Amino acid sequence: MLTDYHLHLRPDSIDADADSYFTPDNIDRYLDGAAAVGVTELGCAEHMYRFTESLEVWSHPSWEEWALDDIDQYCDVVGPSPIRLGLEADFVPGAEDRLEQLLSGRPFEFVVGSVHFIGDRSLDTEEYTIWDDRSDPDEVWRRYFETIAGAVRSGLFDILAHPDLVKVWGRANRLPSRDPRYYYEPAIEAIAESDIAVEVSTAGIRKDVAEIYPAPAFMEMCVEAGASFALSSDAHEPDQIGYEYPRALEFLARHGVDELAVFESRRRSSAPIGDAIKCQ
Repeated sequence: MLTDYHLHLRPDSIDADADSYFTPDNIDRYLDGAAAVGVTELGCAEHMYRFTESLEVWSHPSWEEWALDDIDQYCDVVGPSPIRLGLEADFVPGAEDRLEQLLSGRPFEFVVGSVHFIGDRSLDTEEYTIWDDRSDPDEVWRRYFETIAGAVRSGLFDILAHPDLVKVWGRANRLPSRDPRYYYEPAIEAIAESDIAVEVSTAGIRKDVAEIYPAPAFMEMCVEAGASFALSSDAHEPDQIGYEYPRALEFLARHGVDELAVFESRRRSSAPIGDAIKCQ
C-alpha cells in the first residue's frame, strides 16, 4: 500500500475558497491523480487556521486574516468521500485544551500535528518571519525542537508533520552552528515515549532545502527510537500527489522501513509498503 495522508484540496492561496474546492468534483480530481501514480490511500488534512473555529484556539493576526471557512462544511463534504478526513492542526503551547475541544466531536480519521510558529513568529513564511537580522539559528532550532517535543507529548496528534520544518530555507544563513542531532534530541525522546507516527514528506524537495523531511540523521534517530512512519506529499494540487515517491521509497528502504502507518477513526495500524509507483 502507498499512502498520501497529508494533502490539501486547494492551493495555498487566501482566494481559494471552500465553495470552489470542497466539492465532489474536486475530490474526484484528487482520486484520479492518486490512481495515476499508484497511491491507494488518501487522507486530506486541511490547515486548521483556514477555519473560523481556529480563532477559538489562537488569535494570531495571520490566522485572523486566513480564517474564513467553516470546519463543519469541510467535514460534511470530505467525511463521506473515499478520502479519509483529517486535519493539519498547529500546536500552540498553552492552547492544548482549546485545541482538544475543537477536535473532539468531529469525525476525523487522523490529526496531523505541525509547528509553523515559534511564539508569534513564523518559521516558513516571509510575513511575521522569525528569520530577521537579529535571529540566532541555534536558538531558533533549539526552540523549534523543544516545541516539537511538546506537540508530541500533548497526545493531540496522530502524525507529526514535516518534523524538521525549521530547515525549510536551506543554507540561507538559517542553519545552526552545532550538529543538528544535538537539537533533535528533545523531539526524539518525546517520539520514543509516544505513539505518534513520524511523517516522511516529499514536500521538502519542493522547498529551498530541496530534501525530504526528515533529514537522514533525524530519520536514523527515529528508527532507533522505534518510531512508526506515515508517507505524504503535502500536495496542494492533484498532480502533486505522490510527488517524488520513488525517492521517498528508496529513503524508507535505506532506513529499513517496510511498513506505513494507516488510520481509521484515529486508530493506527500498519500496512506493508507497496513497491510500484509510476514516475511523475
